[in-house]
Amino acid sequence: MAQINLMKELLRSTDMTIIAFATALLRGEDIACFEMDVNMSVLEGGIGIFPRRLMVHPDDHDAACRVMRDNEIPLGL
Repeated sequence: MAQINLMKELLRSTDMTIIAFATALLRGEDIACFEMDVNMSVLEGGIGIFPRRLMVHPDDHDAACRVMRDNEIPLGL
């Protein structure tokens, strides 16, 4: 049986610059992340009302939260 790796939500935002910055910071710390809800813009007409979520592995969640706090990035949860 295949192992399913669960991800935990780190932050939620409608501001794509925050998502991009947070992703770059996490990659700089070797913390893998995955952006969810990217294709919601098709449903909303590209006006940015649905937030995107940035997910990390549960083992990395605490470290990722510290990176966000250290860089004053609101988690938006």
